[in-house]
Amino acid sequence: MSVTKKISIVLAITLAALLPSLWPNPYYIHLMVVIGIYAILLLGLDIVVGYVGEVSLGHAALFGIGAYTAGVLNFQLGVPFLLAVPASVVVTALFGAILALPALRVSGPYLAMVTLAFGTIIQILINEMTFLTNGPMGLSIRKPVFFGHHITGTDYYYIVLIALVAALFVVQRILKSHLGRAFEALHDSPIASDCMGVSVYGYKVYAFVLSAGIAGLAGSLFTYSEEYISPNTYNFELTILFLLAVIMGGRKTRSGPILGAIIVVMLPNVLSDIELFRKISIGIAVITVVYSAYAVAVGMRTLKQVTLPLLVTIVLAVSGYFMENITDHRLTIFGVMILFVVYYLPNGIMGFLRSIVHRVRPQWIHRHEEILDHGDKHHIWSVPDHPVTARGHLLEARNIVMQFGGLKALNEVNLDIAKGSVHGLIGPNGSGKSTIMNVLTGIYKPTAGEIEFNGKLITGATPSSIAGEGIARTFQNVQLFGEMTAIENVLVGLHHTYRHSLLDVVFHTPRCRKEKLAARVRAASLLKFVGLADLANEEARNLPYGKQRLLEIARALALNPSLLLLDEPAAGLTAPDIKELIVMINKIRGHGITVILIEHHMDVVMSICDKVTVLDFGQKIAEGTPAIVQSDEKVIEAYLGGSAA
Repeated sequence: MSVTKKISIVLAITLAALLPSLWPNPYYIHLMVVIGIYAILLLGLDIVVGYVGEVSLGHAALFGIGAYTAGVLNFQLGVPFLLAVPASVVVTALFGAILALPALRVSGPYLAMVTLAFGTIIQILINEMTFLTNGPMGLSIRKPVFFGHHITGTDYYYIVLIALVAALFVVQRILKSHLGRAFEALHDSPIASDCMGVSVYGYKVYAFVLSAGIAGLAGSLFTYSEEYISPNTYNFELTILFLLAVIMGGRKTRSGPILGAIIVVMLPNVLSDIELFRKISIGIAVITVVYSAYAVAVGMRTLKQVTLPLLVTIVLAVSGYFMENITDHRLTIFGVMILFVVYYLPNGIMGFLRSIVHRVRPQWIHRHEEILDHGDKHHIWSVPDHPVTARGHLLEARNIVMQFGGLKALNEVNLDIAKGSVHGLIGPNGSGKSTIMNVLTGIYKPTAGEIEFNGKLITGATPSSIAGEGIARTFQNVQLFGEMTAIENVLVGLHHTYRHSLLDVVFHTPRCRKEKLAARVRAASLLKFVGLADLANEEARNLPYGKQRLLEIARALALNPSLLLLDEPAAGLTAPDIKELIVMINKIRGHGITVILIEHHMDVVMSICDKVTVLDFGQKIAEGTPAIVQSDEKVIEAYLGGSAA
């Protein structure tokens, strides 16, 4: 972390500590407490929504579980604050797991509906379990007493501030670790994540449980802040507020949840005062008009792009003067705001501000260069040797059938891949080449047949477990983690090298630091191996297509595979780049790594493959050395549609 960033954090915490002195009014102090509590919850919600990319409508319920756990423990059993709060975290995390284990079998709108149903069920249970929760009457609780001192509203503000700083610290550590990269990878490409050894289902559950635990912390703090809780607090409107806050504040930032919390705490107050709403909506409309004029003038936006947001803000401002009671229209306004932000500010307000000021990304380029030098000096090579001590078959696929409905994409296909070889897999488009790649890597479970790798049956195993066995791959359609840098993509491939725990991540133990450094050294040398060292800090989505292909190879090599599957690696490469690719594949084979190569560039296949298998309409029609295969009449007929003559 840079010195400037550290100073900024210290100044922000100091300012937050001074706020009760600047605004000593108890009402304002209470609002700041609620903002801090909501910010804690939103930090957890951002893990699910911002990083994993799943929409959860159940966090209001998790917030309620945390609140009622603390409330019941204190009200019914007299458990003190310092025990009730950690208990709320644990209980809510358990409920998060109960929700996540079945719910995360689905995704997208289905997951949103499941979490929404969960929220409804929890609210009903809280309302009906009168013996525990006191039902609709709610629970009354007093603020804690420490050493005979009754905590005041100002005292509690500092307790919440300490909890918020601690939550920021923990979440930052987690999301900047290999766990955070795993969560982010799930969002960008679940298929690639699984094939890199990052279990999609497992890490989604992990993220949800962490997020739920943080929601439990926020809920327990809310109980002592309000000193009274009731079932109606944790309703659908609160769920929408939380989602709005994450989206508006800006996903994948620590400042976004704080800004989002400020917005959603102040928004109900704004929407309860028609005069205040009119003034603010007019102000927003003026700012939108000024910014739109500027954006069109400098060429940042076209007139067509700014027309709709201009109309929406102007209509919103004008409509305020025709409303007598704005409370009845709150949900409508929330919905309009969400649609507006999702469409025009996909990265939220913080992302929008960053794009305007062109904030410089974290600078660790020099550190990266030092790591490269360190790696060269100590001969830390990126592609470990896999000595071929004995010849034989590394992989055998026997009688593989892959059927989709009535269509057989693969029909009784057999493959024998010799150790240390480059095995070509060719055929016309639609012949089943990529399908067999997906079968070998666990993306598809074969309808019939079996696959043996290194003496072990892997038929039907998950992609992440197959990756752990030593099979890595690239994809026909590039599957990179677009919002991550090149070196971060490779670090996802090195996920299997991390052995430290969540506690090691939080406390940044020597074991954690050692493994992080070793992974960065290896990732840097892998990028150097494929010729991308100078682009280490460039986002993957910004790389030219050919460079993206090379980055996929580097990421696959990070798994330290015994078998590397390359699906059309020369696609999009120029002639000089293809020559470099041939050299690279030979270097990979030189390290003892077996390669299966799907390629339409016949010069590549014929120059480096030891053996070639030809597929057509899902069946193997020829196999042998390149020279034998290219003169086979069946192969010529499949490619050219006629006989050899």
